[in-house]
Amino acid sequence: MSEKVLLDQGLPRSAAELLRRAGLDTVHTGEIGMATADDASILQRANDDGRMVVTLDADFHKLIALTGATHPSVIRIRIEGLRGDALAHLIQEVLQSCRDDLIRGALVSVQERGIRIRRLPLPRPS
Repeated sequence: MSEKVLLDQGLPRSAAELLRRAGLDTVHTGEIGMATADDASILQRANDDGRMVVTLDADFHKLIALTGATHPSVIRIRIEGLRGDALAHLIQEVLQSCRDDLIRGALVSVQERGIRIRRLPLPRPS
């Protein structure tokens, strides 16, 4: 399986190029005319293109939870100040370690102390 990734605006564009060099089909919102798009539009584009979203923004997880969606998967990076090369390396590690969950649909939160995975769809509050 070849992962398809959409990097959100807050992430360095250089990471997209580094991931492409590593063989991952990756685009950055700034490369596809979505630099100022709202989160719902970015999620829709990712879903339409069969991509997972990588972001710093917690709102993506909230939107997925509220809609009960099963895709796209979203990886939220909760580590500040990563440069392009460190981010690209981290994304590759997360894709490898969480591959099955991301394929099926998941919200992944990455912190310095570990990774949290929540499978989609999330349970609806009663």
